[in-house]
Amino acid sequence: MAVVLGTTVNTDGTLSERLEKRLECGLKLYQDKRVKKIIVSGGFGKEGFFEGDKMKEYLVGKGVPDSLVIVDNKGNNTTATVANVIRMKDSLHYDDLIVVSQYFHLTRTKMLFKKEGLENVSSASPRYFEYRDFYSLFREFFAYYYDRLF
Repeated sequence: MAVVLGTTVNTDGTLSERLEKRLECGLKLYQDKRVKKIIVSGGFGKEGFFEGDKMKEYLVGKGVPDSLVIVDNKGNNTTATVANVIRMKDSLHYDDLIVVSQYFHLTRTKMLFKKEGLENVSSASPRYFEYRDFYSLFREFFAYYYDRLF
């Protein structure tokens, strides 16, 4: 099972480049038969779209069967995504998970899954960099330790 974490959908309904790269990474995991299903998780963005719905639309458009893409439209942040995906564990019957997000986001996300008792968590990230990653890396440093302590 893979879980692709959401990010910005543009105001015209197209995917931001960052989100498209995450989905390409998740799609490759599916095409390489490393995962059987993909959870797409995101919230309702200020742009007026549910990220999960747009993510599923992209994957189905690339040939992933509709029934193999599970949508979580209540993953408004990393903590919510982790809680939602853990709640799906019994119904989806998975024992391990591959988290897909930007490189700076993976350590904290995996730690949160492990705090919830899921031990077999690995990760994948797209080869994509933008200047705002410097800010995001700085932010993730503090978010990791906050989430680790609380």
